[in-house]
Amino acid sequence: MNATTPAFDITSLHAFYGDGGSVADVVEAVFARIIEVSDPGIFIHLAEKDTVLAEAAKLGAFDPAKPLFGIPFAVKDNIDVAGMPTTAACPDYAYLPEKDATVVRLLKEAGALVIGKTNLDQFATGLVGVRSPYPIPRNAIDPKLVPGGSSSGSAVATAQGIVSFALGTDTAGSGRIPAGLNNIVGLKPSVGAFSTTGVIPACRTLDCVSVFALTVDDAWKVFSVAAKYDERDPYSKSVPAPGLGSAPPVVTIGVPSRADLEFFGDTVMEAAYFDALSMLEELGHNLVEVPFGNFYKVANLLYEGAWVAERYAAIKPFFDDMEQSLYPVTRQIYTAAKSLSAADAFNGFYALQGLKKEVAPLIASVDLFCVPTAPTHYTVGDLEAEPLRENARLGTYTNFVNLLDMCGIAVPTGTRSDGLPASVTLLAASGRDGLTATLARDLHQASGLTLGATGWSQPLTPSISAPADEDLIDIVVVGAHLSGMPLNHQLIDLGGKFSRAAHTSGAYRLYALPGTVPPKPGMVGVGEGEGSEIEVEVWKLSPAAFGRFVAAIPAPLSIGTVMLSDGTSAKGFLAEPLALKGASDITNHGGWRAYLRKLSPPQGISNAG
Repeated sequence: MNATTPAFDITSLHAFYGDGGSVADVVEAVFARIIEVSDPGIFIHLAEKDTVLAEAAKLGAFDPAKPLFGIPFAVKDNIDVAGMPTTAACPDYAYLPEKDATVVRLLKEAGALVIGKTNLDQFATGLVGVRSPYPIPRNAIDPKLVPGGSSSGSAVATAQGIVSFALGTDTAGSGRIPAGLNNIVGLKPSVGAFSTTGVIPACRTLDCVSVFALTVDDAWKVFSVAAKYDERDPYSKSVPAPGLGSAPPVVTIGVPSRADLEFFGDTVMEAAYFDALSMLEELGHNLVEVPFGNFYKVANLLYEGAWVAERYAAIKPFFDDMEQSLYPVTRQIYTAAKSLSAADAFNGFYALQGLKKEVAPLIASVDLFCVPTAPTHYTVGDLEAEPLRENARLGTYTNFVNLLDMCGIAVPTGTRSDGLPASVTLLAASGRDGLTATLARDLHQASGLTLGATGWSQPLTPSISAPADEDLIDIVVVGAHLSGMPLNHQLIDLGGKFSRAAHTSGAYRLYALPGTVPPKPGMVGVGEGEGSEIEVEVWKLSPAAFGRFVAAIPAPLSIGTVMLSDGTSAKGFLAEPLALKGASDITNHGGWRAYLRKLSPPQGISNAG
């Protein structure tokens, strides 16, 4: 690569452009890098260099108002790019779209340049990256290993520094497994956050467009551009994007109980996972063991009944007429769906709904989860010997995520003792994408890793700083909105900023309210000396966010002025007197956390061994 061309993370490229660098030089560097890497399996279709240079020329002078100005990216070949064939890695299925997929259009409008369409496990069915009739992309870190799938080409193109980011899709882990196996970031948004208009479906009710990037900042910049509601997509949702830095200083992180962890004998990967947990503790966060048996039961549903039938439904006319066009393992999976009945599908839906109710309290009990991205690495030879079993094992920590409507981000955390990449995935309930990205950024920076397989250092980006306090409104929270509690995300999603832990004056009593879901306390003002100091937190919201937050507070809770022990006051949660009927006075515990600890002491986890 030209010595004057910077690393391809967005921060470095935009600094290059800001100093007068040419987009044409970056395009030349992209195509030089393709020749240097010399991997015929990455791209199914590559744009003509002259065409990309012409698009670069149209951008003109550097425009910082375009968040992706001059940024090269690749697109998985089940996502439409106007004028480039879409194959889904099945040549007989190919067609030439006239329009860009919605997500591609948004990225182009933000200044990004499409370099080409990337290889994949055919019809996005697989986690291994070797189920394609085209040459198999080589794992960027070790070519003996599988690249991961189904978004294999997108991950390898990013890890090799050919592009700054790439689009994948994720139904069962296809946007996370290849990231973890190639030392890059893989952001899987909340289901519906990115439009799937112009995307060949795998399981239409679960599919997500995902982002591979060299850094979390880059992945989040793409998220901020592409996470837009699309009225043409019936599964599209408006998902808040509060931005990085929206996490409280201490986060409660659920991890699978030791009895539920599975690495299939890979003790090196197991050790790397516990190293990552130690990093989270060193960052000041709390780890809590969570039983994971029901999450695995959800995962097992994905390749049974309803969702196998959904894959078949997505390409039924083509499959029925052209069954022999499919890759053998892919054909075997789709053929199995032909014997399924509508009753089988409904039984799958019923089983999922029951399991959702079982795991909902576990999801609500923590801010997010940290799991291994993959339980182990497999070689290409391993997959030749066991094409189905090893694929299923790779999905141990991914298959349940979309079925439970969770968001996630895979992030590199270090290098294993054998030199292979280590990665974890942070998972949270739908809409908490900003929280998972914030912690992923902290982990990636703490790792000190170079980017992908490029040898480029992580950019010297400024630490995430909270917005200025001017014009922000203090709000006192006492129960379910405290850091780590089930409703804390409502503050985070509104861009809330943790200010400080505090205590009220001695003029308040605290009650456990009956019949509330999730459980909530009610704080009532009484005369000075008739109550006690209650543990609270002070958060800050913008005036607009404060108005939205207050408008959503259900009766019999309300917002009033709360006096604090330091003599200051702020708006905060109070309970109306009618709420106290049947409530238990818990003032003597000193706060909601202390009361909950007495009810159910947390089970800690040691990272040793």
